[in-house]
Amino acid sequence: MEGVGLVLGPLLLVAGVLARLGQDDFFTGQLAAYAAQPGRMTLSYSLFAAGNVLLWPAVICLARRIGDSAPGWARWGVALVLAGLFGRVFHAGVSHLAFQMVDALGLEAAQRAVASSYGAFHVFKAVNILIMTGWIVLAVAAFRAKALGTGAIGAARCVALALAHALPIGVLKGSSDALAWAALLGLTVALVPLGVTVLRQAPAPKPWLVALVLVLIPIAFVAGVAG
Repeated sequence: MEGVGLVLGPLLLVAGVLARLGQDDFFTGQLAAYAAQPGRMTLSYSLFAAGNVLLWPAVICLARRIGDSAPGWARWGVALVLAGLFGRVFHAGVSHLAFQMVDALGLEAAQRAVASSYGAFHVFKAVNILIMTGWIVLAVAAFRAKALGTGAIGAARCVALALAHALPIGVLKGSSDALAWAALLGLTVALVPLGVTVLRQAPAPKPWLVALVLVLIPIAFVAGVAG
């Protein structure tokens, strides 16, 4: 689970942003892109949301490695980053609702509704600062514990991890500017190699268990869609 999260979490984020390249990053442009290509934008935001969820086991794995020599840093780092991920998943839900408003009300009405409610209060505003600072704390912790390697390579991967703080925050963010790409590539450089190592070192799952998971995933999806 942790190895899969380390590998697929960053890659799904990258895939999600690639799927919406060429669109205006502001919410009006994102809604217009959905009106023109609903399938493409649904895929894009679904990949991005799934990537954020898969960063949960990835962060847990990294925190455990840090905890061997810096337990305090590990606890703070994982707590801050996970709180930030909760906020991002909330934002994904609001973005999903905004897209449904395009279908239900039309593009212009949806744009007006989002514009008039964009700054509305919600409890997850409290974690916006954690979305940014959490990755920096976790990167410092990883550097102190040498959890991402030693020497110049380990330090570079820690810096890459800290770049994740630059990923734009909020609802209907295109996330295709230079800072966003630096954050996405930083996450990839920092976490994917660790994920490959974890997958190689972990004991192979039993074939029957793999088959069971592959069967249950579509069943769970169909059950969820059916309500």
